[in-house]
Amino acid sequence: MYQLNDTIVAVSSPVAEQRVIVRISGPKTIEVLQQIFSPPRTGTVQGLIKGSVVIDAELKVDANLYLFLAPYSYTGENLGEIHIHTNLSVTDALVGRLLADGFRPAGPGEFTARAYLNGKIDLAGAEAVNEIITSSNRFQLAAGQRLLAGRLGQSSAEIGSSMMNCLSRIEAGLDFSGEDIEFISRPEAIRELTEIKKELEQLLADSISAEAVIDLPAVGITGAPNAGKSSLLNKLLGAERSIVSPCTVLVRGSQYRRTTRDVLTGELSLPACRCIVFDCAGLTPHQLSVNRGALSDSWRATPGSTSIGAGPDNILDELAEAAAVEALRRALVVVFCVDISKPDWAEDIAIRRLIEPAAVISVATKSDLLSEGILDKRLSELNELFESRFIAISTKTGAGIGLLRDTIDKKLLETQNSIPDTRATSIALTARHKQAITEAVEDTVEAVNELKAGNDEIAACMLRMAYEKIAGMDRGIDERILENIFQRFCIGK
Repeated sequence: MYQLNDTIVAVSSPVAEQRVIVRISGPKTIEVLQQIFSPPRTGTVQGLIKGSVVIDAELKVDANLYLFLAPYSYTGENLGEIHIHTNLSVTDALVGRLLADGFRPAGPGEFTARAYLNGKIDLAGAEAVNEIITSSNRFQLAAGQRLLAGRLGQSSAEIGSSMMNCLSRIEAGLDFSGEDIEFISRPEAIRELTEIKKELEQLLADSISAEAVIDLPAVGITGAPNAGKSSLLNKLLGAERSIVSPCTVLVRGSQYRRTTRDVLTGELSLPACRCIVFDCAGLTPHQLSVNRGALSDSWRATPGSTSIGAGPDNILDELAEAAAVEALRRALVVVFCVDISKPDWAEDIAIRRLIEPAAVISVATKSDLLSEGILDKRLSELNELFESRFIAISTKTGAGIGLLRDTIDKKLLETQNSIPDTRATSIALTARHKQAITEAVEDTVEAVNELKAGNDEIAACMLRMAYEKIAGMDRGIDERILENIFQRFCIGK
């Protein structure tokens, strides 16, 4: 488990960054920094110190040292951060020098663990640090900031105080049962515990699970079969996530259009955010009308048909399209693909009228198949028919892909900021928090039932168990649970 009597070191900045931060915390921090930082300091001055760090007899690098003295540092110990602009080799040499001076490599989350163990933050705050570090969207970042601000700790402390107040009076009545003193009557205790139960349930009701805010926003790629969706997914991700097949396949003398049957996903990194992008089965007006409750026999068609009446040919296509529709319902942004080289867009128009995404980006695929003059003419026709501005792209030449990425990035930010969501103000509870509160509710209910039955001593035991569950969210945690919490952190945090 974590030891506080040694000095730890780790690189706490991203590997790709040119500005490197080497963080040190522990009892030997001042002693070693006085040896390797130039000009040497005879005293200890807290704050920014400019100079250079001596890595060996032949290597000295300009650096800024940020020094924080115990107990006013993040960890509660003497803590130093060496900031240098350098490369990986020099960074490795600096860390190697510190290790040779007796420092130990920090484990995942060990700096924050020391902050917790030294009483600088509570456990909910420590978990909030990790939520902020790993946040991938505004909801997760906001939830982590609220945890760090102590929203959960404040609420749980108030409820715990009410529990302890009621418990102490119940136990006082048991201790002085022979005296003519009533510290709290059963009806009064039942009323107080019922109110505590409501507060616990309200805490759960007003919260959202941390797992829910961790989810990345989803971007769906959709359109008619063979609109170039799979090729676009591969191009955006830079990998062959989806196997692109020929347009048609001959089965028993009939032609069937080949299409993706699974919902294929990948993670896309954009300038301002990250998202999950997925490509699903090509849609037909038939399946969309089924999902809108407007199915009619006129939508069905024979194998090989490419009219707007073309429907799924078998149960696998039915299931694939149903999965596609469900995935699109959950998408924050939909990229609607239309093959600009097609002679007829009636099917695409019918599909577009039947889908209702929160935000849509219209894309004209396979633009490389048309000459420049014809492409401009066909693009104008698409814009007019669909009453939307299309982005012409080619997955073969890469034309328009950069613009599409920027548009997806912009649309995600606009949509996330415009949608009111309870996640923006809710406290995010981890699975550990939710389990503790849920069990505390159950114990409180049992305490009320025992009071009603006249079993005050058992009621006191159940209430004490409930209090320990709430108090245990921030203290009284065993080493195994602490390790599980901090091992989710990255090195240097």
